[in-house]
Amino acid sequence: MTRDWLSWHEDYDQPGSSLAARLVEVQGQVRAALDRAPAGAVRVVSACAGQGRDLIPVLASHPRRADVTARLVELDPRNAAIAEDTARAAGLTGVQVVVGDAASTDAYAGMVPAELVLLCGVFGNVSDADVRATVGHCAALCASGGTVIWTRHRREPDLVPAICDWFAAEGFAPVAVSTPAEKVGVVVHRHVGRPRPLPPGAVMFEFLPR
Repeated sequence: MTRDWLSWHEDYDQPGSSLAARLVEVQGQVRAALDRAPAGAVRVVSACAGQGRDLIPVLASHPRRADVTARLVELDPRNAAIAEDTARAAGLTGVQVVVGDAASTDAYAGMVPAELVLLCGVFGNVSDADVRATVGHCAALCASGGTVIWTRHRREPDLVPAICDWFAAEGFAPVAVSTPAEKVGVVVHRHVGRPRPLPPGAVMFEFLPR
C-alpha cells in the first residue's frame, strides 16, 4: 500500500498529535540554527521537504531571511506546489522548491555544503543501512560548523543512540537530542569536521514500502 503523503500532512493540524509536537520542536531548532549561522549568505537544503512546514514559516519571520537561499526537494508535486505557494506568499524569493527525488545527491548540486541541512521525516521511513549511508553523506551535504536537524521516532527498537554514534564517526557533535519521554524524536548535530565532496549520481536512501 502506498502512503498518501498529501493527507499525511493533515496530522500537523491536529492539536496534540505527534506530528504537531514534532513540528514545534523542529521549527524551534531551525530558528536556533539560523540565529547561530555566521554572518553572510546562508544555504539551506531540505530533503523530503513536504509542504515546507519545517522551514518556511520560521524563515518568513526571521531577521536572517534575506540571507537565506534554500532548496526544498519533494517528490510529491501536490506537496511541492503547496510549499511553493507558501514561500511566494511570504515573499521568500530565495526559496526554491524542486519536484524530485530527495534521495539523489544530484538534487543538491550547487547548494552544498549548506549551513543548515534538514532530514525530517526520512530516518523513520528507510532501512537502518540507508540511515547509516545517509549520515555518511551528511559530511558532504553540511558545511563545517553547519547544522543537521533530523527526526526519528523513539519507539523500540530505538535507533537514535546508534544514529548519534554514526554522526560522531562522521565528524558531528550533538547539539540537542530529545528523550524517549518527549516522544518527538528531534535531534540536532553540528558539523565539526571538514565537508567532503558530494558524489554525483549517488542514491542515499530508499523509502520502505507501506
